Amino acid sequence: MNTRSSKSLAQKKRIRRKRVLRILIPILAIGIGAASYGGYLFTKASEVAANSKEELARGEQSEKREWAVNPLKDNVSILFMGVDDSQARDLGGATRTDALILATFNIEQKTIKMVSIPRDSYVYIPVEKKRDKITHAHVFGGTEGTIETVEELFDIPVDYYSKLNFEAFIDVVDALNGIKVDVPVTFTEQDSKDTADAIHLTEGLQKLNGEEALALARTRKIDNDIERGKRQQLVLRAIMDKAVSVGSITKYGDVMESMGDNVTTNLDFGEILSFFNYLKAGIQMESLALDGEDATIDGTYYYQLDDTSVTDIAETLNDHLDTTSTIASNLE
Repeated sequence: MNTRSSKSLAQKKRIRRKRVLRILIPILAIGIGAASYGGYLFTKASEVAANSKEELARGEQSEKREWAVNPLKDNVSILFMGVDDSQARDLGGATRTDALILATFNIEQKTIKMVSIPRDSYVYIPVEKKRDKITHAHVFGGTEGTIETVEELFDIPVDYYSKLNFEAFIDVVDALNGIKVDVPVTFTEQDSKDTADAIHLTEGLQKLNGEEALALARTRKIDNDIERGKRQQLVLRAIMDKAVSVGSITKYGDVMESMGDNVTTNLDFGEILSFFNYLKAGIQMESLALDGEDATIDGTYYYQLDDTSVTDIAETLNDHLDTTSTIASNLE
């Protein structure tokens, strides 16, 4: 082989090595970065969960449970509570719940069932010892008072709760760079600062930012609280779908930052992680709706729930929760 061809071959090898390195170095960098970012996320999530955790006075278990549940092996329930902190000044520091969604999780089926409870539902509130709007349970009894009321309504254990305010809701959606929602109706609504007609959405599939998603979840004037509950579940589902998408992984840090002091829960970090098993299974979720009608009692507007509807949904949720098998699993 002559000198020229030998140099040519050596040059080609160097070029190939450089090309391989140009390909491998970014891949290695991404791998190292992903591992580091994963470690960062784990640490950050642990910190956020620790700062957000707020135990209930009742302790770790519902009074409707014989033992404390473990979401890694038991069917459990979570009450999602949305509150409007802007009301606190008018209510002497207390707030109403603007959204209530009760969800049950079946660990074997990896399925979720959810029901929205209209804020004006006329129900018995234990802390008040009378019937009133369910939104007032939080005014008089806080988180505990709301949980007791929901347990009373459906005769079901509420194992966990997650409470967030509107600021957290907006920031989470924005941190995810928006969510895709098939908006069911065209409407105009105020924004989180109560600016009239600030948000206008048209019917159809579209990407919503935090303010727009909140407007869709909050709007009440276009129909009724039952349809409003359906929209809230629609938005929650869209957030879950976006959160588990590959493209959202790099946004998790921002999502957790946005939650900060605006979320409280009695779930610890390990328990929160256990729910990713449901997300990995593909989010098999069923939405349930309570029936009822508008009612005026002593001059005050309420939403009168249909007793048969309440009973049917209570049975569905309890069957899905299967408290009998939960008790059995704790005996093993």
